[in-house]
Amino acid sequence: MNCIIVDDEPLAREAIELLIDKTSELKLIGTFSNARAAEKFLVSGQVDLVFLDIQMPGINGMEFAKTISDQTLIIFTTAFAEYALDGYEVEAIDYLIKPVKNDRFQKAVNKALSYHQLLSNAESKNQIEIVAEDYFFVKAERKFIKIYFKDILFIEGLKDYVVIQTLGQKIITAMNIKTIHTQLSHRVFVRVNKSFLINVQQITSFDNNSVSIGNYEIPIGNVYRDSFFNEFVAKKVITR
Repeated sequence: MNCIIVDDEPLAREAIELLIDKTSELKLIGTFSNARAAEKFLVSGQVDLVFLDIQMPGINGMEFAKTISDQTLIIFTTAFAEYALDGYEVEAIDYLIKPVKNDRFQKAVNKALSYHQLLSNAESKNQIEIVAEDYFFVKAERKFIKIYFKDILFIEGLKDYVVIQTLGQKIITAMNIKTIHTQLSHRVFVRVNKSFLINVQQITSFDNNSVSIGNYEIPIGNVYRDSFFNEFVAKKVITR
């Protein structure tokens, strides 16, 4: 994948560049100290992935991310963990906390590579074809795939696609998360932030800020917090 770095700190750019050099699947084709310069490059360059700092003078990373093409993936790099949820709001693939460790970098890159491949293979204008009491069929990879509700861990919105994470596989189809949510049971699938629908039957634990489903931890967005606790938690938690 072709990638660029956008960060106003020279040392931070150098650190990410060294990590990219160790990753054969990535090709660095540009580094930029501000969003304006990167924006001009994105118009003419074929960029698959952007490593994007959040706090920058002028246009910050969050504002810049909203202007980036749906075909380009974003991994945020930041010194502040509290920006993680904001990353989901602009549909970033992942976020990395500075100083970035190699194993965490590779995990984020592997996720980007996986999604890039899925997006490359995905068909356009897919939709849910049949919704039954406990399953539905979705068209993906030139065939109809049967998915049982009970097997779904969560559904993640990714640009103009959704990734359905089941117990055994990821299934991607061209559909936005709002569309799929309207067709599934709201008693089973709850939206916890702009990018995620979760299967409440698969929740293993939660606190005020996030939900855990197996090894996955999904932040709860401020906009969705009250509805999650009022509609799900209040009806399920045993109190004294």
